[in-house]
Amino acid sequence: MKKRKTMSPAQLATNLAIPKSRGLEAVLKARLIAEVVREIRRRRLTHVALASRSGLPRSAVTGILSGSLQKVTIDRVLRLVEAAGLEADIRVRRRPDRPRVGGPHYT
Repeated sequence: MKKRKTMSPAQLATNLAIPKSRGLEAVLKARLIAEVVREIRRRRLTHVALASRSGLPRSAVTGILSGSLQKVTIDRVLRLVEAAGLEADIRVRRRPDRPRVGGPHYT
């Protein structure tokens, strides 16, 4: 299987002319959904079973897992993560130091 090139949230935002926060949200959703898809294949879960476990309609599960991210909330994606028996973990880190612009300087 050919490996797809991943795009950073900033690159996605630039390419689509959207705010960086929306680019980050789209990338997060896509990564979480990719993990759910891998897990349901590994465990041989059906969309019906995932829908039952998540409390989402089967049609919504099928749409989300097929890549339709329009109007999909992060809450729904996380419900699928949990229904697949997975746990999401988020890492937040400090951005590289950049020159400060205005504002108070604390020491």
